[in-house]
Amino acid sequence: MIKRIIFPLLAIGFASCTKYLDKQPDNLLTDEMVWQTKAGAEGYLANTYSHIYLHDGGDFATMGAADESSVSIGTTNVRQMVAGNWSPGAAYFNYWGNMYTGIRKTFVFEANIGKVPSQQMSDDLKAQYISEVRFLRGYYYFYLLRQFGPFVIVKEEMSRNDDYDQYPRGSFEECAAYINELMDAAAVGLPARWESAANNGRPTKGACLTIKAKVAQLAASELWNGNPAFATFKNKDGKQLAPLTNDPERWRIAAEAAKAVIDLEAYKLFTNLDNGGNSFNPYESVRDVHLTAWNDEIIFGVVNWNRWGFTKCASPAPGGYAMYCATQNLVDAFSMKNGRTINDAASQYVENGFAGSAQAESWGHRMGDWNMYANREPRFYAFINYNRRPVVAARTADERNLYSSSGNADGTGRTELYYTGASGQRWAGSNNLTGYLVQKRISSTSSIYWDQVPHLAPFIFFRYAEILLDYAEALNEYQPSNPDIVKYLNLVRERAGLPGIETVYPAAVGNREEMRRHILRERQVELCFEGDRYWTLSRRLLAGKPENTAIYGMDVNANDDGLGFSFTGFYTRKLYQQRYWRDKMYLFPIAQNDMERARALVQNPGW
Repeated sequence: MIKRIIFPLLAIGFASCTKYLDKQPDNLLTDEMVWQTKAGAEGYLANTYSHIYLHDGGDFATMGAADESSVSIGTTNVRQMVAGNWSPGAAYFNYWGNMYTGIRKTFVFEANIGKVPSQQMSDDLKAQYISEVRFLRGYYYFYLLRQFGPFVIVKEEMSRNDDYDQYPRGSFEECAAYINELMDAAAVGLPARWESAANNGRPTKGACLTIKAKVAQLAASELWNGNPAFATFKNKDGKQLAPLTNDPERWRIAAEAAKAVIDLEAYKLFTNLDNGGNSFNPYESVRDVHLTAWNDEIIFGVVNWNRWGFTKCASPAPGGYAMYCATQNLVDAFSMKNGRTINDAASQYVENGFAGSAQAESWGHRMGDWNMYANREPRFYAFINYNRRPVVAARTADERNLYSSSGNADGTGRTELYYTGASGQRWAGSNNLTGYLVQKRISSTSSIYWDQVPHLAPFIFFRYAEILLDYAEALNEYQPSNPDIVKYLNLVRERAGLPGIETVYPAAVGNREEMRRHILRERQVELCFEGDRYWTLSRRLLAGKPENTAIYGMDVNANDDGLGFSFTGFYTRKLYQQRYWRDKMYLFPIAQNDMERARALVQNPGW
């Protein structure tokens, strides 16, 4: 009896639902409606751009996966990665599918933008937008190549009914060539630079050339230049996916690709003079390149990103999470103000004791700081927050005092990272585990205690300093006697307030191995917390070296017994993490569900 009543009612209900669902809701756009207005098409374009926001400060490369930094909360994905707790079944930062979603959107946009009525959008603007999505397509493919290696080359929109088992991975050479082809096509319709600030964040010819330079750099580096570990990396039909032989000519190609960006003459190193300064200040120059609304050093970046989240995670308690921690490994990489590394007997570096006087420069160390932090180069003070360094994201003396224990409240807000300090391990909610925090990108206009982060600086993906270092690195590998190596390396050093490399280390000039160490150290410092360190260690097969897997910090758990800043036990080097490493981790695994959806795929070696 119940069935006789319920089943007819269900039939009536389903019939009613079908009629309702057949109607197009008034507030939803059909696919065709999107392309009938300029606003609709530009909304779709903005959505196509959205996939670049996957790595704007909170991704593995920017924070936590390289030896320069650690995320202090152990349950985060990047901490699971460095502990070795990942697999194709638990693929962290699995951007494979997300990048292909973005790639598909570029095809949809390019196929439909012509439908927008001419009275809504000019042909010139349509052509510009097509160039932009071609850049995005190439950029998403570049990210796949860098993270996963050879990808499936898709050149048109696929339908849901396509046989995905018919799409194997292309070879590294084929993937690189296709990215270059896309960048060449995109560059035709893009300017060398945008004149209007409204276009900040859009790609340029320089951005296209930069991606080509990064692809060439990847091809020249040890990971892909005849890496014997990839000898058996093949498709199911036996097609070789990685180059089998080392070719030094690839470094020449990489050098020429980086030089092409330089020769465009569209960029220059930012200094404080570009920001209204009366005299050159290296500290303000290296700090403010990341804090100005836009500047001529930026090649590609995003205007809108999670500044609040980054500032919150990098700032000390109270107010901040003290979650983005710099490491002793990175601290040791910064030079002294005389341009020498701390392991140089002539550097005047002192490891222990308190500084008896302040540095002459206002931005330098203060009297009473630990000698380890005294007389260091300007980038150290701009990028690293250490114990006793004044907090940045606070605007008034009263607010800065919130970061101070009662005996330290002097209006400067000196960061207290020792055990009983305001941001020390004694207190719940304080996460710092290395004795250092990230200071790069943190603006003094912010008030993190009150959750106010008003500055509008972009998140930079690529900037001119990186291209200069790319050029010097490639040229050194191919032609170590070339004077351009010193010339362009020194541009970066001099902006940072350091003397020329030939002045302090003349023996490095013309010496490939010695100069390589200086160039890689320069990258480590100049580009810290920008993702470069992770990708450099990866492409040069350095990530598994013992010195890069043993992560050090200060002894944040040593009880200071109320001694505060005068407690010397805090300044004891401690092994904070011994990170897990296997060489398979040079490439990310393709997620198991993606492998099962496309049976032609082969998994990355070792996974």
